[in-house]
Amino acid sequence: MSLTLLHTADWQLGKQFAQVPGDAGATLRLRRLDTVKAIAELARERQVDAVLVAGDVFEDNAVSDETLRRTMHALAPFEGPWVLLPGNHDAGLTQSAWSRLRRLAVVPANVILADRPEPIVLCGGRLVVLPAPLRRRHEVGDLTEWYDTLRSDAGVLRVGLAHGAVTNRLPETAEAHNPVADTRVETASLDYLALGDWHGTLEVANRTWYAGTPEPDRFKTNEPGNVLLVTLREGGAPSQVEKVPVGYYRWVRLTFDIMDDQALAVLDSRLAALGESERTLVRLKLTGTVDLATRQQLDERLDGWRARLHFLEVDDTALLARTGPDDLAALIAELGATGFVRDAIETLVGIEGDAGHPDQADAGRALQILYREHKALRQ
Repeated sequence: MSLTLLHTADWQLGKQFAQVPGDAGATLRLRRLDTVKAIAELARERQVDAVLVAGDVFEDNAVSDETLRRTMHALAPFEGPWVLLPGNHDAGLTQSAWSRLRRLAVVPANVILADRPEPIVLCGGRLVVLPAPLRRRHEVGDLTEWYDTLRSDAGVLRVGLAHGAVTNRLPETAEAHNPVADTRVETASLDYLALGDWHGTLEVANRTWYAGTPEPDRFKTNEPGNVLLVTLREGGAPSQVEKVPVGYYRWVRLTFDIMDDQALAVLDSRLAALGESERTLVRLKLTGTVDLATRQQLDERLDGWRARLHFLEVDDTALLARTGPDDLAALIAELGATGFVRDAIETLVGIEGDAGHPDQADAGRALQILYREHKALRQ
């Protein structure tokens, strides 16, 4: 006999995406609800026995009532049990998203708000889910310790549901708040430990998995965008875990070196190769040294890609201008510069050509800006 669970986490519905301004950020926020609907459809299609959401269902406890209502509506395609756990973003405070959901009376009968550390019996008694809800954003102690004290009848599958950092297993950059022992599966005789908090899909210890956020939300290469289909077998047999991609947007980091105008065509090819540009966000770091005319061509091409990609963020702090004394006359003639503009160009070119000048790099960037803005004014 076996049971199949869908494990997901870190939806963070209502996330504002301050780093992605305008319509692009607003679209990302709305898409997260569509991804939840896709998860519900998947649960229905695969006929899972329950869906476990391991914390951070909401971005914070101040999300709008509309978001709360829309979330409950998004769950509708799957009529089996949903278990929603408070995480560090939406901790189960006295006044929280969870208390407001109850007050609004919009929670369907098949949706369980697991905001209390008490066993949840499902599947006719064949499965017990042990939630460890966060009552505040940061906990010093391990809230999963109580699992060890609860005994179950023979043949009952035991699954822990928690949100935090597994000790001794995550990278040093991970937050150390809300610790979860890396031996909890063994000490509590769990068949599976479903975790949230780490935004990538990761098997972090024996039968212990982070599902990761189902809709990527940052430029990190830790394999987000999945949910986990977990098949549990009675009798202590190993669980079977299947990663299923559900994310819509892709967040891509690129570094590209430009030395001349011929490199621009290669950059175009690199960006085009990403495919589905309207679903792609790119953080592009540019390096190299270019003349001002090439820089102008580069800016025009990047403007074109901003219109095609969902979002393009460019870091050009390491891309330097190259304007030697021999180029001064041609630059002044091209811009038709006279008066103080010409004086500024001559001064900046002189500083840029002085390797010992403390403002050499700033002079190159100032030349790029002056060239771009003055040329735009003359068009």
